[in-house]
Amino acid sequence: MDKAVSRFAATFVTDTTNPPAPRPRWLRRGRYDLVEVADVIIALICFAATNSTLSNENASHHGQYAAGLLVLLAFIDCAPLALRTRFPFAAWAASAAALIATSLVIPPGSLGGSDFPLAVAFVYGLCLYAVTVRCRPRIVVAATAVTVAGAAFIDPGSMPQALFLTAVPILLGVVVRVRRSGERQLEEQERRHSGERALLEERQRIARELHDVVAHHMSVIAIQAEAAPYKTADPPPELVESFGEIRASALAGLTELRRVLGVLRTGGQDTTPQPGLADLDALLDSARSGGVSVTVTCSGNRVTLPEGVDLSAYRIVQEALSNAMRHAPGSHVQVHVAYRPDSLELEIRNDAVAPVLVLSGTRAAGGGHGLVGMRERATMLGGSLDAGPTGDGGFRVATVLPVSPPEEEA
Repeated sequence: MDKAVSRFAATFVTDTTNPPAPRPRWLRRGRYDLVEVADVIIALICFAATNSTLSNENASHHGQYAAGLLVLLAFIDCAPLALRTRFPFAAWAASAAALIATSLVIPPGSLGGSDFPLAVAFVYGLCLYAVTVRCRPRIVVAATAVTVAGAAFIDPGSMPQALFLTAVPILLGVVVRVRRSGERQLEEQERRHSGERALLEERQRIARELHDVVAHHMSVIAIQAEAAPYKTADPPPELVESFGEIRASALAGLTELRRVLGVLRTGGQDTTPQPGLADLDALLDSARSGGVSVTVTCSGNRVTLPEGVDLSAYRIVQEALSNAMRHAPGSHVQVHVAYRPDSLELEIRNDAVAPVLVLSGTRAAGGGHGLVGMRERATMLGGSLDAGPTGDGGFRVATVLPVSPPEEEA
């Protein structure tokens, strides 16, 4: 029973906005929603017009009703309009209840003229429009049924006018709702495609870099295998044949690698040497000139890293520094590099001088795509990456990149 009551109450407050009502930027001024402000102003105008109409008709019929009662009825008929932006269903329910209450206190035709002032019908139409645009379809159907039933209860003779006044806001609301739903779906598809495109571009970049590294080593193996038999006088035929097979395998692997990954080269050949942690000082100087202070600490025995690991570590540090410069200018960044026997660990942490935003997927100075690029680099090397805000409002990026043991590289 309690759950049913809670769900019923939530329908009036929280479970009504579907889809949400988007607001262009020009309709907001700081904390103020101009549509909500306009609703309050229109409600005040309708209140004045309704009170004036009821007072004039009451005076022409020898003052049957007290002036205070007419003011109260005008208020409850028009006040729900001020709530329709935040609570559309509650505003419509209040407006419908106010109309029924007014018809019970002042029966239709008792004051002559129209059954209800036009301002009251206008307020109810706006509330019904808000329900149609923002509430679930089942609620819209229920509101339509209640409107028709209420019109038949108040004055059966006014059914044609009531049906027309009901159809207009509902049809307008359906048109706006369908249009907004289509725009929202298009935006979601564009965001999804943008993320997929960023992921594919980053994978292409990483594949090109790995292609350069692997192709270099395969070429060296082929050259050394070809030259090895000439370093020994009268080498055994078996040795020459073995080196020939090694060279053939290396060339075949190199050809297959270029066939699979070479298609990713869409532009001119990039002959610039790839950076590594040896170039970290220049990168840190660039970050300092960009508005952040950086300190570096190292632990463990510094060793020569495989080119793929060295390049990915450099790019991850570069991307983290770029995001710190973008989202926390003036902050202090701590970079820690730890050399382990079987892995390389990196931690980049910045404090919170300014509000720190979550790393986005936009392209940074290093040509990456934020967390997408960093995770892809770590994953392709068999490592892991953890990124997120810290307890003090800063941001932390930590990654572990496996390093093959020397005996596996030999």
